[in-house]
Amino acid sequence: MSNSYGNALKVTLFGESHGPEIGIVIDGLVAGTKISEERIKEKLSLRRPSGNISTPRSEADEFRIVSGVFEGKATGSPITILIPNKDTRSKDYSAARYIPRPSHADYTAFIKYGGNEDYRGGGHFSGRITAALVAAGAVISGALEEKGIKIGTHIKSIYGICDREFSEYNKDIDLLNSMLFPVLDEKMGEEMTKAILKAREESDSVGGVLETAITGLPVGLGEPWFDTVESCLSHILFSVPAVKGVEFGDGFELANKKGSEVNDAFTYKDGTVSTETNHMGGILGGITNGMPVIFRCALKPTPTIGKEQKTVDIKSGKDITHAFVGRHDPCIVHRARAVIDAASAIAVYDLILRRKAGEI
Repeated sequence: MSNSYGNALKVTLFGESHGPEIGIVIDGLVAGTKISEERIKEKLSLRRPSGNISTPRSEADEFRIVSGVFEGKATGSPITILIPNKDTRSKDYSAARYIPRPSHADYTAFIKYGGNEDYRGGGHFSGRITAALVAAGAVISGALEEKGIKIGTHIKSIYGICDREFSEYNKDIDLLNSMLFPVLDEKMGEEMTKAILKAREESDSVGGVLETAITGLPVGLGEPWFDTVESCLSHILFSVPAVKGVEFGDGFELANKKGSEVNDAFTYKDGTVSTETNHMGGILGGITNGMPVIFRCALKPTPTIGKEQKTVDIKSGKDITHAFVGRHDPCIVHRARAVIDAASAIAVYDLILRRKAGEI
C-alpha cells in the first residue's frame, strides 16, 4: 500500500475502520509551530455524523498526540496522532464476508491482498480513516492561517440542488468554517437536507459536489511539470473516499467557450498584478498567480445502501442479490467538507515548504 503523501512535508495514514485505533504521522512540520488541541477538536466535529442525514455510528474522536509536540509547539520530530474506534459492530459484516458491495472497495481489496485485508466496515478503505486526515489538517491549516492563508469549502450541489457561488471569499470562508452543513444559501441547504432525508427513507443515497476556495497564497507556488498545484492537490484529493472528479477554475465548462470569453485579463490593483476575472482558478502553468485557488470535487453517492442489489458470492462463484446491513450515510458530502479542507491544507503546506526550503 502507499499510505504516505508529500515531499518536504509527509503524512502517513494507518489503521482500519474496526481496529482499535486509527492515526496519522506528520513529518516535516516546522519546529515551533503552535499546536492547538481545541482546533483539532473543532475540525473533527465538522466531520462527525450529524442527525438523520448521517450514519448512526457515533465516535467521540477523543484523539491523543503521542509524539512531536512539547509545551504546545511542534518539536520538529514526527507528530503522531491516535484516534480510538469505540462504536463498532463487526458482526454486521461477517455474514457478507465473501459478498462484495457494489461500487465499494471490497472486491478489489480482496483480490489485491489475497483475502488478507480487514473487511470489517471497509477496513483501511473506510471513510472512517479520514478522521485522522482531518486531525492532521487541523494542525497544518492552523499554521497556514497564521500566514494569512485561508481554506473554505461549501456544498455546491447535492443531487442537482445548487448553492450560490462564492461572493466575498474571506467572509464566505469564515462563515462556512463555522457551519456543520456548509452552504452559502440557507434555503438551498434546506432543500438539500430534504433530498438526503428522502434518500434515507428510500434506503438509498445521494452524491454531490464540493467547491473549495483557498485565499492568501503567494504567487509562484507549484513545481512544473509533474508537481504543479493542480497535480499535487488532485493527488491527495483523489485519495479521499468517494471523490470521482476534480476540476479547477471553470473546469470542463472551459471546453465550451472561446478564449476571448474566458482569458483572465491582467490589471494592476493597489500596485499589485491581479486578474479581472478568475476563470483559471488562480493557477497558470501549474503555478499560483495570486488569485484565489478554486476547485470542485465530485463525490459519488454512498455505495452501501439498504436496497437489494445484484452482486456475486466469491466463495460459491455465483451471481446473487443481497441487501447489505450496517450503519451508513445517506450522503457523505457535508461530512467530506472537513476532509477536503484538510487534504488541501496538507498539499498547500508541502508546496510552500518546497518553495521556501523549509521556511513557512
